[in-house]
Amino acid sequence: MSELRQPEADLQAPVQAQGPVEAQQFGAEGEEAASPSSSSSPVAPSFSACAQSLPQEALTVLKSHLVAFLLLKYRTKELTSKAEMLNMVLRDHRDHFPVVFSRASKCMQLVFGVDVKEVDPRECTYVLVPTLGLTCDAVLSDGQIMPKAGLLVMLLGLIALYGDHALEEEVWEALSVMGVYAGREHRIYGEPRELLTKVWVQEGYLEYRQVPHSDPARYEFLWGPRAHAETSKWQVLEHLLRVSGWDLRSFLSLCAEGVSDEEEGA
Repeated sequence: MSELRQPEADLQAPVQAQGPVEAQQFGAEGEEAASPSSSSSPVAPSFSACAQSLPQEALTVLKSHLVAFLLLKYRTKELTSKAEMLNMVLRDHRDHFPVVFSRASKCMQLVFGVDVKEVDPRECTYVLVPTLGLTCDAVLSDGQIMPKAGLLVMLLGLIALYGDHALEEEVWEALSVMGVYAGREHRIYGEPRELLTKVWVQEGYLEYRQVPHSDPARYEFLWGPRAHAETSKWQVLEHLLRVSGWDLRSFLSLCAEGVSDEEEGA
């Protein structure tokens, strides 16, 4: 892809933490991009040894199976536990739980916009909640199998980094890194152009408007009123900082990696 426009956001501005986010959620391959977090981490910090004992292809399949299980729990609004995940998904791969759980949690957050948070360290129980508190997937319709908030979080971060507005061509250029293209049906996100320019506009998460005085006409995306009501620019930028250290390309690459792994493991 061509060079992305330099972000305009003040990346040195302080941000306020909105709660513990486990560094392990970003996966073994993304550890260098994620800063350490609180001591309430759901998995042990070192699991590279057990990861090496299975081929990457096998780990990807196990991760996808666990993601499917976690998505079911999210849709039914049920808690889950380490014991349940071991019994239902990883019965024959108990030693690989730390790395598989880490990668599945990372995928849930980046691809689907769902955080896996520990609620009881002694019982190892977890709740699944929307990333940044966004409610666009609060009620999943029968036809909407996959939560799509991960794409919305990425887009809100892109707009924030580009000075509170992002040109349409820049948005599609960025999304192409994830294999998301206007007019092309995506297995997880559906038809992206309709989602961005109609669905999320109607829901109030985005504004889609013509760039003032542009001739020929060019269009841009801005945050909508519902996005401002449910989260903030600094919460979104803090999320980007935790995932990729403000590096837009790194963030897009992590999202693309999660989407690719999910499609391969399906």
